[in-house]
Amino acid sequence: MERNGSEGQRGTAREQGTAAGGRAPAFSALERERLLSRLQDETWDLLVIGGGITGAGIALDAASRGLKTALVEMQDFAAGTSSRSTKLVHGGLRYLKQLEVRMVAEVGRERAIVYENGPHVTVPERMLLPIYRGGTFGRWSTSLGLALYDRLAGVKLRERRRMLGAEATAELEPLLRRDGLLGGGSYVEYRTDDARLTIEVAKKAAELGACAVNYVKAEGLLYDGGVDGIGAEGSGARPSGAAASRSGSASAGSAARGRLSGIRAVDRLGGGAFDVRARVIVNAAGPWVDGIRELDGSRQGKTLRLTKGVHLVFDGARFPLRQAVYFDTPDGRMMFAIPRDGKTYVGTTDTDYEGDPIHPRMTEEDRRYIVDAAAAMFPELRLTAADVESSWAGLRPLIFEEGKNPSEISRRDEIFRSDSGLLTIAGGKLTGYRKMAETVTDLVVRELERAGRGPFGRSRTRTLPVSGGDVGGSAGLPAAVEAAAARGMSLGLAEEDARRIAARYGSNAAAVLAELPDEASASAAGLPRALMAELRYALRSEMAARPADFLVRRTGLSLFDRAAALRWREPVLRFMARELGWTDEQLRAGAADLDRELENAIEPGR
Repeated sequence: MERNGSEGQRGTAREQGTAAGGRAPAFSALERERLLSRLQDETWDLLVIGGGITGAGIALDAASRGLKTALVEMQDFAAGTSSRSTKLVHGGLRYLKQLEVRMVAEVGRERAIVYENGPHVTVPERMLLPIYRGGTFGRWSTSLGLALYDRLAGVKLRERRRMLGAEATAELEPLLRRDGLLGGGSYVEYRTDDARLTIEVAKKAAELGACAVNYVKAEGLLYDGGVDGIGAEGSGARPSGAAASRSGSASAGSAARGRLSGIRAVDRLGGGAFDVRARVIVNAAGPWVDGIRELDGSRQGKTLRLTKGVHLVFDGARFPLRQAVYFDTPDGRMMFAIPRDGKTYVGTTDTDYEGDPIHPRMTEEDRRYIVDAAAAMFPELRLTAADVESSWAGLRPLIFEEGKNPSEISRRDEIFRSDSGLLTIAGGKLTGYRKMAETVTDLVVRELERAGRGPFGRSRTRTLPVSGGDVGGSAGLPAAVEAAAARGMSLGLAEEDARRIAARYGSNAAAVLAELPDEASASAAGLPRALMAELRYALRSEMAARPADFLVRRTGLSLFDRAAALRWREPVLRFMARELGWTDEQLRAGAADLDRELENAIEPGR
């Protein structure tokens, strides 16, 4: 595609990257070629395979300790499980039912750390647990359970549980079914934008020197003094096989190949293969971890098991939920209904999954199950499938335990090491990502230091803000948002747009506002000024390389404002094509990728 036209006084984003004699940020789609060259030209202390929240967290922890760190992700950052969760950084109240007391205590503590390090992407949310005659929770057990939850999770005094009578519960959320209502328990969870949390963690790793690149697939593994393991993991086939045991035993194939020393990588956007060399490689590929281990010849021991969780989005006018609710379903499971950005989303399912791990989607059965559960709890709304505006489906890579159904399988993480040196992290929860990363990086550091590298320090991430989080913690966030919003309005933005940017980007809001075009440039691009600023920032500072990266994961428009995503589809495509110098083929591929995301969000699959 020929690049032409002017962006007005500011020039194109590519031109701005070098206008001041400097380079675009280290986490920039405009610097992709330089980053790819860096990947293959240097030898890394640590290479992470997988750009979800776990992989991003490991890259951040390692980079913050001074390790030369690289990360590759075969899709976009957070495109898998890490953008498809219930979008809660929560303490796992339901795990008390499974007597997972230690897990509740640990993730409760981690929840507070995640919040303070990134308060712009994590918001306290009062959750209502209604109590019904014959339901899962009784008044006494709920009160005791929530009190124990508060204690284990170290909940702040102002956020501790409150027990309510039937009338107070109904007043708090009038849409609740009244029949059999005995009362309720109110407690605090933390709502997050899971995709943006992952992006902010990866950005911070890049700010500290990590080389993180999306759309780079680890197609094979390289060994010193042995046979290369070349395969096609991540091609869309269901991952299979089992993890090697924690003790380090592996198949003969892994041992025969020698020491793992790198990967054969493929650039899935520009084409071409190249090698990346590293002293230690960590497999944090989520649903694809067993595929990587198959390449390593170390599939044995515990098995990865995929389960699917689906969430449905309703317009707030149709489902005007005042208060987040955690409620019983007719079959005895628990489900969330959460208000967000003028919408209400409800989920989740928890079923075994055997399909394509790259594109999981809602089925008619999933939709019917969630709609029926919501209709039973909020009967006056008379919800139907026609009311669903959007959906998302995500996969949970769980460690298989014989005899347990998906809802009962532990969300604990485990680390496995093969004889070749491959470290794999599997399982775990979004809330516990930082602690998981610290544990993995501790192992990497010990291995490197035994080999004469370092010394490296201890983990700093307990008090290290993620990108955008330099606002003085949760206490400083309101003032920071007010200041950034005021600046945005002084630049001519509507208050709604200015506040959205201030809240979404935290301490990076100033950088987003610096990308604001003049009216003429925005008009020529066919985009609102605020959205164009966010798009420019996404290209330059958040490595958005395809339209779906921006409309699905950087802004969430495809999920929570589908009409806007459809409205701005063409202008976003044109702008990115020009800025990134796409060929016609690349433009068609970007459009097809976005259209598949938009279709999968509303059309049931099989």
